[in-house]
Amino acid sequence: MTNLRAGLIGLGMMGRHHARVLRSLDGVDLVGVADPAGDPHGVAGGLDVMADIESLIGVGLDYCVVATPTAYHEELGLALAAAGVHALIEKPLAKDAAGAAKLTDAFEAVGLVGAVGHIERFNPALQNLRSRLAAGELGEIYQIITRRQGPFPARIADVGVVKDLGTHDIDLTAWVVGSPYASVSARTAYKSGREHEDLVAVTGQLADGTVTSHLVNWLSPMKERVTIVTGDRGAYIADTLHADLTFHANGSIPTAWSDLAQFRGVSEGDVVRYAISKPEPLRTEHEVFRDAVLGKDTEVVTMRQGLATVAVAEAVLSSAREGRTIALDALGI
Repeated sequence: MTNLRAGLIGLGMMGRHHARVLRSLDGVDLVGVADPAGDPHGVAGGLDVMADIESLIGVGLDYCVVATPTAYHEELGLALAAAGVHALIEKPLAKDAAGAAKLTDAFEAVGLVGAVGHIERFNPALQNLRSRLAAGELGEIYQIITRRQGPFPARIADVGVVKDLGTHDIDLTAWVVGSPYASVSARTAYKSGREHEDLVAVTGQLADGTVTSHLVNWLSPMKERVTIVTGDRGAYIADTLHADLTFHANGSIPTAWSDLAQFRGVSEGDVVRYAISKPEPLRTEHEVFRDAVLGKDTEVVTMRQGLATVAVAEAVLSSAREGRTIALDALGI
């Protein structure tokens, strides 16, 4: 069978990783790259670096990866849809919900595979966690807490921490539990002198009643990527930096020391760190998207799901700006 012809637009920090994976992917040939700013990381290899999406489409593509700044996603995605080219667009899908809706409608209208690069869904720790939750191993789910903190990434200039880092947590939380957001309440801070927020604290609730909490910033000297799910039988901790998943079980042995029991609450049980396979999330994401283009039954992050994430992110920003809780159903989400 003939290999799929893939293109890549955007050769920055994320684009260089996409180029590496595309070149190593079975059944795929990287046939064209484009970036009006050139090739700062030298990833083009023997390919000419084109200046625009029209030139890239002109080489004949089956699909294209869009790894440009968010502000250009809508324009580039609509061009690909009009040309009949499947697309994997980096997250967030677009700079606002209106643009994300246009992209979603354009790809669905012509039956193209349109996917969003929410790479955390392909982290081995979160994939294993989701499977265990779906199997009922935690019992009733009470709460999901995420912490995503680290130093400021100089590559980000067009959005704040909510739409850059925060969209990871919005997407993975709804996906892991299998329930959309019902409401959010947030506070933001502006500490680095930029026009966009660089810190956010969000509390929310999913439609199934699960309580959520997200702490996100790029002001911290340490890097942290943690998801904690607490439920009837204990708590899972997914460390997505190291792709580790740990289970803290509720204890079944009564605490005889009454003073200690008074402070501890739920008694402590066994702690297990699971041995899980750890493939590279970006490679898994590409394999799933490739298979979807080939017509196989795979679970890509759809553009409609990406639209919902952008809409929730905008609700978070509205909540912080207006100082009130935002109900998502009132926005039609």
